[in-house]
Amino acid sequence: MTVPPGDVLGIFGERDAVLRRVEELVDCEIYVRGNEVTLRGGEPEVEEAERIFHGLSRLVQRGQHPTPETAERLHRMGGDGRGRAEEVLGDVILTHRGRRVAPKTRNQKAYIDAIRRNEVVFGIGPAGTGKTYLAVALAVDALNRGEVSRIILTRPAVEAGESLGFLPGDVMAKVDPYFRPLYDALYEMMDPDKVQIYLERGIIEVAPLAYMRGRTLNDAFIILDEAQNTTPQQMKMFLTRMGFGSRMVVTGDITQVDLPGGKRSGLAEVEGILGGVEGVEFVRLDRSDIVRADIVMRIVNAYERSHRSGREETGDGR
Repeated sequence: MTVPPGDVLGIFGERDAVLRRVEELVDCEIYVRGNEVTLRGGEPEVEEAERIFHGLSRLVQRGQHPTPETAERLHRMGGDGRGRAEEVLGDVILTHRGRRVAPKTRNQKAYIDAIRRNEVVFGIGPAGTGKTYLAVALAVDALNRGEVSRIILTRPAVEAGESLGFLPGDVMAKVDPYFRPLYDALYEMMDPDKVQIYLERGIIEVAPLAYMRGRTLNDAFIILDEAQNTTPQQMKMFLTRMGFGSRMVVTGDITQVDLPGGKRSGLAEVEGILGGVEGVEFVRLDRSDIVRADIVMRIVNAYERSHRSGREETGDGR
């Protein structure tokens, strides 16, 4: 196969790191002379290597800079008939200081597309699937484009095994550690000074869910994180805060409910209530969408196996 001469460095990576990763992934030998690539191996392996290289080439032509991880993503997504993998990886939401934020799986692409076309979207899935991170990226992009005038980030202040009462400071100081993932995402997508100015001016607001009561939120991009820890009453209260020109994204993992006393999760029942409502969409992400270190996926898998084993031992097949 032949690659465009000007794309060679971008496709193969620095010191051929991307090329070598492709070689490992598909178990075939790759030889390069100039922009001519020779592939040696079984027919399926050669076809897969060609598919990955074509995907890398299209990403380079879009201005992307593929890494070995990019090759892994292209390989993992495969050609399953749901569109080219590079179209998923090439959908850049925003760029900050050379860092591009884009989906890394097809479910993530479906998630951001749902947010773009709906007023209310629920992103449901395990830790590490990018639910909150991508929602914050879309919120920052909408603010930068002038599509909304403010961003509101909120979470229920559930103690999750720790006691807020023993933490120092006022209410906001006590709950601030629970909002750290939201701040971390913001600081990756905006300059810290700008984030601080926006927080001081109320252009970005980070507050406990209880602070939303009685408000009407117009012209805002609103994200409710850790929504599995809302009660049904809190979920209804939050959803009915939405005003004109606003969008809402609700994220959570229904397997990680920290509500005390066996209370019912508002996230667990909301799909049965709002499923089919125009302008509302539910997107589910799963273990294949985990984009943190590989160890995170192995941990999630281990917990799921343990959970299934526990149910089988107790005879609870629900």
